[in-house]
Amino acid sequence: MKARSLILLLLLLLVLLNARCTSSVPYREEEVEEEEEEEREWRRRERGGDEREWRRTERGGGAGRGEADDFFLLHDSKHVFRTDAGEMTVVRSFRGRIVERPMHIGFITMEAQTLFVPQYLDSNLILFVRRGEAIIGAIHKDGLVERRLKIGDIFGVPAGSAFYLANIGEGQRLHIITSIETSESLGLRTFQSFFIGGGSYPTSVLTGFEPETLATAFNVSIDEVTELLTRQKEGPIIYINDDTRKPPSFWSKFLQLKEQDRLQHLKKMVEFHGESKDEENEEEEKEAWSWWKFLSSIFPRDDRRDGRRREGRRDDRKWRTGKGPDSYNLYDRRPDFRNNYGWSVALDESDYEPLKYSGVGVYLVNLTAGSMMAPHVNPRATEYGIVLGGSGTIQIGYPNGSSAMNANVKEGDVFLVPRYFPFCQISSRSGPLEFFGFTTSARRIRPQFLVGRNSVLQTLLGPELAAAFGVSNETTIRQFLDAQREAVILPSASAAPPYDSAKKQQQQQEEERAKQEGIEKVTEDLWQ
Repeated sequence: MKARSLILLLLLLLVLLNARCTSSVPYREEEVEEEEEEEREWRRRERGGDEREWRRTERGGGAGRGEADDFFLLHDSKHVFRTDAGEMTVVRSFRGRIVERPMHIGFITMEAQTLFVPQYLDSNLILFVRRGEAIIGAIHKDGLVERRLKIGDIFGVPAGSAFYLANIGEGQRLHIITSIETSESLGLRTFQSFFIGGGSYPTSVLTGFEPETLATAFNVSIDEVTELLTRQKEGPIIYINDDTRKPPSFWSKFLQLKEQDRLQHLKKMVEFHGESKDEENEEEEKEAWSWWKFLSSIFPRDDRRDGRRREGRRDDRKWRTGKGPDSYNLYDRRPDFRNNYGWSVALDESDYEPLKYSGVGVYLVNLTAGSMMAPHVNPRATEYGIVLGGSGTIQIGYPNGSSAMNANVKEGDVFLVPRYFPFCQISSRSGPLEFFGFTTSARRIRPQFLVGRNSVLQTLLGPELAAAFGVSNETTIRQFLDAQREAVILPSASAAPPYDSAKKQQQQQEEERAKQEGIEKVTEDLWQ
């Protein structure tokens, strides 16, 4: 009898194990199929590149000016959520062997006097303030770090680190661009939020526990727990000031309390470990105290202080709490390169330590009207770019020398450049082009320029290079390369968009010519 029961138990375990394995296979197969399909797509485009270029040239359209191929422009955009107080949109990167460490780009918009409720994510974030000012609070080690952010600031939030974001500006909308680095992601979706504060929408992670458990942990009644965890219905971004059209929100009522009452109430919310003073509970009590400081920090306090100020920033000591990373302002940094045609800034882990933990680099480029970032290669990382202002063209080449992309871009567009692929950015003649972005490496990147005074061609100049281009005389290739006296950012009026005006002029000339020919023919017929 015992032997029979044991056999049945083993059979049951085998069935369960097989069911689990079977259920896990489709996701992986679907992911592999998606990657293979994307790789087949870019291979197909690469093979067709030469034919496309030949056809465009035959039609007189130039190198892709007639019909821009935008394969590396990211169009897969989705709303994560939208409330009356703000919204978040994510532009998702495609996967595939040519894209190492896929990274998504998030756009957060918050109205004045709003709060992005406390949460933690399964992905690393590097926040960049595009417009407005914000207060960010995040857990660093065992304490709270709170900083005031302004335009141009970046701030890193590691995966699993709780944080909140507040727009305290009067009548000022906040725009934030963030990288969503997925190396530590659960893989369930683009990214996963775990909301600490919440109610029926969003749902707090606390609701995953039984009411009796929470009542015991908080040392309150079950009714009080139920009331607290069902009141918030306004979404992940909420107003923190009263709106006369609506009943006072949860956060507004807190603000109306006296400071001591607010702190005491919040302390009850997060002290899960009771009043025990046992030595074995010392670490837990320390952690609970940190959570209390974290949540209570969303309300003004008079005892905030910090002795240090980052160079180039205004006095924001009122909103600087705790020892931890500061923000870093890209506009306050001296450009790594500047000439008459633009400037560029690149930030790596040696400049801003939090980048080391996320493995992400940051850059900012401003090109004057009609100028060009010289064709170059990133030998270390894939680049993601977001157009902050202006318009222009992004050109990317395939390894076989055909055109991978020649697309017009404008403000808000997101593009991707795979590692090793040659590319350049060209500003429109109608105004400057500014773009910001992330790289998939936090180490210092030394781009290899293919054109200009500092190009690899200049470094390799010699009989070997002349022979590679089929030129017998080294002087000929030297004269060819020396014709460009600028480096990194070049003047390029003839290559810069817009192309439409030239096309329109050509079309008008052809119409005038046809019209004139028609008149001449009619006149000739009349005289005959």
